[in-house]
Amino acid sequence: MEKPFQFKKFTIEQDRCAMKVGTDGVLLGAWTSVKNNPFSILDIGSGTGILALMLAQRSGAELIEAIEIDANAYEQCVGNFENSPWNDRLFCYHASLLEFVDDVDDTFDLIICNPPFYFEDYKSNIKSRDLARFNDAMPFKHIIYAVAKLLSKEGLFSIIIPKKEELNLIQLAASVKIFPSRILNVKGNSNTKIKRCLIEFTFHNVAVKISELVIETDRHNYTEDYINLTKAFYLNM
Repeated sequence: MEKPFQFKKFTIEQDRCAMKVGTDGVLLGAWTSVKNNPFSILDIGSGTGILALMLAQRSGAELIEAIEIDANAYEQCVGNFENSPWNDRLFCYHASLLEFVDDVDDTFDLIICNPPFYFEDYKSNIKSRDLARFNDAMPFKHIIYAVAKLLSKEGLFSIIIPKKEELNLIQLAASVKIFPSRILNVKGNSNTKIKRCLIEFTFHNVAVKISELVIETDRHNYTEDYINLTKAFYLNM
């Protein structure tokens, strides 16, 4: 049986989830701004629930909701929420994104999403893994449609995507008057290409603040910037 992933203030059980705890999720959960003191937060495609749990640790948000379509991941997410110090603020719904959008009239001050990344035609024979990994399970157009409807007027939307999809997503968001305000470009080390970008969107068309993060100086030796960003969560940082 797969071991739980132990963070400083909570534990993630992940043996029933296709997509495990990874650097992308931790980066997004740590980088996402909570400076607007969100009252309500939505985690789209929650998987293990890691993003919702990180934001529960970082913010005083009174309502943190998550959506997960895969039954096993949903049940595990609920368990992770229940076993956390913030179980009175965390709720997970077993639904698709479009089902949730159709059913909910509320808006959220912060929406966060670590979406499926794999745009290639390859599929495995494991349905739950495909659902968690492939963009056709949750296309960008569905995410942007949901954000346009569910984000509060002064709210923030935060997402991590492959660098090669950055322009595509920004153009899609602009079509519904959602604009980038911050972008973090992420490199594995100083000699590699930018692999991921984290983007914060709002309804305000402002000058974009662009920065870069390098994760490692060499294998398993982390940069000071990465340590500072994630040390509130990782046990050994």
